Amino acid sequence: MRTEVASDEWRVTTKEDVRAWRIRRVIVPEFRFSSYGFRLSRSGFTLIELLAAITIMLLLTSMAIPLAHTEVKRTRELELRRDLRDIRDAIDRYKADADAGNIADLKPEQYGYPPDLDTLVQGVERKGTKPGVKYKYLRRIPIDPMTGKADWGLRAMEDDPDSESWGGDNVFDIYTKSQGTALDGTKYSDW
Repeated sequence: MRTEVASDEWRVTTKEDVRAWRIRRVIVPEFRFSSYGFRLSRSGFTLIELLAAITIMLLLTSMAIPLAHTEVKRTRELELRRDLRDIRDAIDRYKADADAGNIADLKPEQYGYPPDLDTLVQGVERKGTKPGVKYKYLRRIPIDPMTGKADWGLRAMEDDPDSESWGGDNVFDIYTKSQGTALDGTKYSDW
């Protein structure tokens, strides 16, 4: 037979009452012995329960951190590929306009390529348009996501494909100045 003592405690007098309590309450709180028989107390978690919960949380956290780090690196790599593609596309459009004869004041040592990246942003005058009107190929020079600066490595048409020094006459290609390695094992500067 059981009687309600308080909202948080029950006085348990028989084993059947204990079994009924366990079935009804899924989580079995701690039992304490007193002069009235066994008393059921729901005072909190035991030390073992807390240690088990902390251990599980530490394991889950230790698995999530490397995944988050990899995801951040993958996002930067995608941004780098996009920025390289945008700048190279602007260089190609400049070259196509130069080959078609649409750009005024083109120097022969440029071979139809822009003299620097700022020319793509500031624009050039095209033949057959009003004086002072400039055609722009880029809105801004993108920031290199690997270095955090808008400082890109440049290659001229006369430079070797893997050269890290720029000839200075024209911009044939660009690369990142980061010396890091990508998730696929290649160097960022080789992209």
